[in-house]
Amino acid sequence: KMEEFLNLTQLKTSLKETILLDYYTAGFWWAKEMNFSLIQLSGFMDLLNFALENLSGKHMTLGDNLKELERAMVAGIGETESEEEGDQNLFSIEQAKAIIDYLVTSLFKHYKAYEYLFHGRREEPVISNE
Repeated sequence: KMEEFLNLTQLKTSLKETILLDYYTAGFWWAKEMNFSLIQLSGFMDLLNFALENLSGKHMTLGDNLKELERAMVAGIGETESEEEGDQNLFSIEQAKAIIDYLVTSLFKHYKAYEYLFHGRREEPVISNE
């Protein structure tokens, strides 16, 4: 289902698409194990996409991407999860710390590899009778 949602059409022949499917699927299952609500799960997947899009589409450096992620997360973090007090925040501080740890482990520790995936020059494969 994730393959369909992400519109990955060349999964069997594209290493890039395979890596993207793994990235999003692993993130989805991690968020499910964290018992995030549907809204939190959606917000978390948006953060995954945000960080990856900053790298792939905007060519952001690791430092710039971390700064942008910090800005995005500050908007969705609250001291409490109480809706009675009118708190509109998406994640608690503990959840936000866990999300940051997850992103560090899943994306930022491997930033150079992801940069190469999106921006590295690759030679076209040569297919011949030989």
